[in-house]
Amino acid sequence: MFFSQAGARPRMWEASPSEHKKWVEVFKACDEENKGCLSRENFKVAVVMLFGYKPSKIEADAVMSSVDPNTSGILLKEFLDIVRKKKEAQLYWNEIRHIFTAFDRHYRGYLTLEDFKKAFKQVAPKLSERIILEVFSGTNNFQE
Repeated sequence: MFFSQAGARPRMWEASPSEHKKWVEVFKACDEENKGCLSRENFKVAVVMLFGYKPSKIEADAVMSSVDPNTSGILLKEFLDIVRKKKEAQLYWNEIRHIFTAFDRHYRGYLTLEDFKKAFKQVAPKLSERIILEVFSGTNNFQE
């Protein structure tokens, strides 16, 4: 998926000129027939070239359903927008993973209540323990 299921959205990010150039080169390399658009299969190849994985059927279906039906594939402008969104999502998840790893001091792959309390004491020392417990347990009673 491109964005978090919880609705959090990565902040807007702009590609560097060299990165943008690379995306255009990949588009052109995958546009085998020089039609100015990518077919479903060519899009998959482009994603492998840029992100190192083959998109699932669900991801490919989502992308292809968003394409203008009057064209025979993904135009360069659409492709660049898709790649930018994927890069934003990738950076967002990397940031979340980095934060989680910083809080998972014992490298267990999960956070205990004590890990959670220590993390919040560092980043929000004035937050009440009750709120921290509610966040940890997933309840929605955040009224002070």
